[in-house]
Amino acid sequence: MADPDFPSDLLAAQLELAQTQADLRALAGRLPWSAQPLPGYDDANLWRPRQRPDSPGYTPEQQQEWDRLRARELELATAIVEHAYWETLSGPDLVTARMKLKHAHEAPTNPEEAAA
Repeated sequence: MADPDFPSDLLAAQLELAQTQADLRALAGRLPWSAQPLPGYDDANLWRPRQRPDSPGYTPEQQQEWDRLRARELELATAIVEHAYWETLSGPDLVTARMKLKHAHEAPTNPEEAAA
């Protein structure tokens, strides 16, 4: 299969989805480990000990931001999966095109790809 010629709206949705998912990962790294206030724990007796401090839970602003990003992620993923472009492909070509779309926003790592 040659490189697919994706519609611009599909490429834009995929790019925004990748950015939204990156924003979610960054937000998750800043948030407490639990959305609800919970006491910490120390599982020192497990084969792989784990500890967590007390979680104050999310603030209303943090919860609102989390919910907004998750809703946008779902909206974009749905738009991508249900896009009419996929009806033009079938079998292995469909699978290949879906995988290429997931990486369409990435810069080529191969110098020959960059020149093409």
